[in-house]
Amino acid sequence: MSNETVKILLVDDEPDILEFMEYNLRKEGYEVFLARNGKEALEIARKERPQLVILDIMMPVMDGIEACRHLREMPELQHTMITFLTARNEEYSQIAGFDVGADDYISKPVKPRILVSRIKALLRRVNGVQPQAPVIQIGNLRIDREKYLVYKDEIPISFPRKEFELLSLLTSKPGKVFTREDILSRVWGNDIIVGDRTIDVHIRKIREKLGDESIKTIKGIGYKFDI
Repeated sequence: MSNETVKILLVDDEPDILEFMEYNLRKEGYEVFLARNGKEALEIARKERPQLVILDIMMPVMDGIEACRHLREMPELQHTMITFLTARNEEYSQIAGFDVGADDYISKPVKPRILVSRIKALLRRVNGVQPQAPVIQIGNLRIDREKYLVYKDEIPISFPRKEFELLSLLTSKPGKVFTREDILSRVWGNDIIVGDRTIDVHIRKIREKLGDESIKTIKGIGYKFDI
């Protein structure tokens, strides 16, 4: 994917931040769109379908958490990566972001080279983890990798991108124990720095949707999907 084909939506209520990010990303050849609150972001995202959305958290009209939640509900944006760029680096803010489907979290202020590097790493993940089978069927659970859809008893269940990729990885080899390191590498990639807490949050959200009986915790090692 060349930079010229990549659309990035920047969402922040601080003009200086928007100008800084827009300048550095346009210099890299990306097509950049700007929004000053979550409501504007939804309108632009629906029209332009960006590959990446960079969201501030604290904004007027609609904050970043709420905007991310709405973005993840749009079927046309199921492959879009979302990262938060915010000065709020408390753990609860990060957890709230991952809970609504964020792929990454960047704290500001951020240097231009680091910003560009993190964005390139995110965009390299757009194609995600692809198991060999396009459709995985395990009991009453069906996962369609090509359409990014999950069905339980033929009832569709909505999953944000990273939850979907994590579930796909675990179900690609039922009974196999995937270590935390393996999960981080294959779902988030070595270029993105996330902690164990990120995996735990995503596992919890998947369990809430599928039930607790399927995904087993192997203490001190990782997780497996039981048949």
